Amino acid sequence: MPIIGDDSAISAYSNDAVELVNGLGSVGDTALRASIYYKFKKLGYGFRQVIHPAAIIASDCILGEGVQVMAGAVVNTGTRIAEDSIINTGAVVDHDCVIGSHVHIASGAILSGGVQVGDGSHIGTGATVIQGISIGRNALVGAGAVVLKDVPPGAKVVGVPAKAM
Repeated sequence: MPIIGDDSAISAYSNDAVELVNGLGSVGDTALRASIYYKFKKLGYGFRQVIHPAAIIASDCILGEGVQVMAGAVVNTGTRIAEDSIINTGAVVDHDCVIGSHVHIASGAILSGGVQVGDGSHIGTGATVIQGISIGRNALVGAGAVVLKDVPPGAKVVGVPAKAM
């Protein structure tokens, strides 16, 4: 895909002539990524999904607009991922997970079956979330954390087992 310039270059193209890719990741806070998405959605632009050929995605998964699944990631059966979320390199999202909008599942993170992740949350590199856990909206799970119980909205948890900061 050709790169046409910075954000201002988009105005030279009608919203039905291009699809955008949100190239901004996150380090714990996905708000800027979400604001870019909404800015251009309000102008009528759409966002393309980016699926690496080395990603494995079950055929019954539902991926929202602009979802990005990177190399070596695995997304298993029954999973739903809402718009503008990233499943980064080597992450595993097991069966029947529900991932909200603007979520970043960082490299090497593992979500066991039936995990729910609220909008705007960030799951850090190498974190593990056991089955059936709910991660609240705008929560942060630190790198390498092992989450054994639900994480409330806006909370930051780190460690093994994960505890509030």
